[in-house]
Amino acid sequence: MIKIMGNKKENHKFALCVENKDCEDLEKRKIYQILQDDKSEKEGYLRIVDESGEDYLYPQSYFILVHLPREAQKALQVSKQSI
Repeated sequence: MIKIMGNKKENHKFALCVENKDCEDLEKRKIYQILQDDKSEKEGYLRIVDESGEDYLYPQSYFILVHLPREAQKALQVSKQSI
């Protein structure tokens, strides 16, 4: 995980969608932001900000975690906030 956002240090994780069975708000081959949710992760789910702009739980198996350069993280943060 890379810490960004100046003085407000937050962990931002991102994942590549590789499966979207029965999930209309996910697109395969697209990168999504993961929100921290330790309890759900222990149960095999990730809290993802999906195409609706809201966060929902999806199976971890639908994603591959990716490490992005700081510039890419900033660009994705802006696009998610503008939804």
